[in-house]
Amino acid sequence: QVQLVESGGGLVQAGGSLRLSCAASGHTFRRYVMGWFRQAPGREREFVATINLSGGSTYFADSVKGRFTISRDNAKNTVLLVMNNLKPEDTAVYYCAVANRLSMSMRQDEYDYWGQGTQVTVSS
Repeated sequence: QVQLVESGGGLVQAGGSLRLSCAASGHTFRRYVMGWFRQAPGREREFVATINLSGGSTYFADSVKGRFTISRDNAKNTVLLVMNNLKPEDTAVYYCAVANRLSMSMRQDEYDYWGQGTQVTVSS
């Protein structure tokens, strides 16, 4: 059993930055691949970023590549998503998720636990 709590969302102007944090508790943090997904109103949830168990490998959706970074601190049981040069189309609820697997994944059906989400709103 893993519990995830996201924080750091809010309102920001286009071009600004936000840092989202995901705090995990429960099973050993190091055994899980981590991911971030987002869901805008009226749209399907989509992949944003993922990171492997050690934090040495990351992968991003094309829409955020070069603007977002993902990192993890296994000692603190946290994963971060730093979002730079935000655009209005980044507006969504952002979800932290964990997958009990060794390989990074972009598929939401391969993730086992999900946080409650945090709202990010980017104004024009």
